[in-house]
Amino acid sequence: MFFLKCVYNIYERNKQIIYIFLAVLISLRQSALRKKSVLARRSSRVAAVSCFNSAWTTGAQSRPSAPTAPSPPKATARTTAPPRRGQSHQQDLEAAVTRQVNLELYASHVCLSMSYFDREDVALKKFARYFLHQSPEEREHAEKLMELQNQRGGRIFLQDIQKPDRDDWESKRYAMECALHLEKSVNQSLLELHKLSTPNTGKNDPHLCDFLETHYVNEQVKSIKELGDHVTNLRKMGCLFDKHTLGDSDNS
Repeated sequence: MFFLKCVYNIYERNKQIIYIFLAVLISLRQSALRKKSVLARRSSRVAAVSCFNSAWTTGAQSRPSAPTAPSPPKATARTTAPPRRGQSHQQDLEAAVTRQVNLELYASHVCLSMSYFDREDVALKKFARYFLHQSPEEREHAEKLMELQNQRGGRIFLQDIQKPDRDDWESKRYAMECALHLEKSVNQSLLELHKLSTPNTGKNDPHLCDFLETHYVNEQVKSIKELGDHVTNLRKMGCLFDKHTLGDSDNS
């Protein structure tokens, strides 16, 4: 009994030291277990890598060698590219048709800008509808030329459409005079294209010549005559022109 009391007294006096000693022992034990686990994982990885290397070496020795790619055939004496379809369509005619397409698209753009007359502070609806009707006609001219160029094996190189000189066309008469001047410019360009395709003075392209005469020349003459009449009537009638002369455009 006396011995137990002595042990208990020693334990009570050195309790903290004993706890610290036990904690150190537990920590050392855990550290040893972790090191053992790491060494075991490393050894397993080394074994797996060695097995993979041996299998790869054995397989490489047994596999047949990859076939070599066949050498390309030797070039023949003919190295020029084959002629593209429609090569007889001369490049200068292609360029002229492309210029005409761009001009027709510009004319359509200008006519579209002239439709501003429908604005509330202008209120000339028939004027606006007249130019809105002219814009798709000019675009249709460009589309027909593009279709012709494609059928003949030519190339179309469209350019940026230039912005019209103004957004506010000031007066009815000024807008109509500008439209007349633009139509004359388009017609002059068409005549030059027609001249370029004639047998005597051009490239002797009867197909293009007949196409222009059928779809463009006569229509351009009528359009210039109509615009000229409108300019003349504007000079005489003034503000009554929108109500009386352009009455038919309301239905077109």
